[in-house]
Amino acid sequence: MKAVTVRPLTTEEFAPYGDVLEVRGAPDKIINAGFCGRYHDRATLDFGPDGRAGLSMFDATPRSLPYVCDLVERHPDGSQAFVPMHCNPWLVIVAEPGPKPGPLHAFLANPGQGVNFHRGTWHGVLTPLAAPGLFAVVDRIGDTANLEEFRLTEPVTITDTDARA
Repeated sequence: MKAVTVRPLTTEEFAPYGDVLEVRGAPDKIINAGFCGRYHDRATLDFGPDGRAGLSMFDATPRSLPYVCDLVERHPDGSQAFVPMHCNPWLVIVAEPGPKPGPLHAFLANPGQGVNFHRGTWHGVLTPLAAPGLFAVVDRIGDTANLEEFRLTEPVTITDTDARA
């Protein structure tokens, strides 16, 4: 079985697959009479010509490392953002692009980090590493299914490293 070592989620490493959602650096604006920093427009949301933005709540079962990934999915008609509603690390799995998923990459999202997958990005299922597995998900609502699943013929084991440091 192939193995992939999880590494820290960073804006630079994740850029080919989407956007990292986090508060980093100085705020773009100070609002609310000086009591709030606004980090403005941090993701490229894409809902296609016939879609609209939808906000859903997901409650995923926690998993643990090592984790065996045997299923990836993508959304051909729009982006999908996962915004954790908890303060726990969680696993983000992506695959190189193509008609079928290429090699997998795994990232450890720290508390306070979310992701926005670009349209068509192959990615693993929502994988919290602790309870609760609550996430707000912003994605495309429309008449198309906007979901392609792909079962890996050779599952990949995602292993732990010092990414939690």
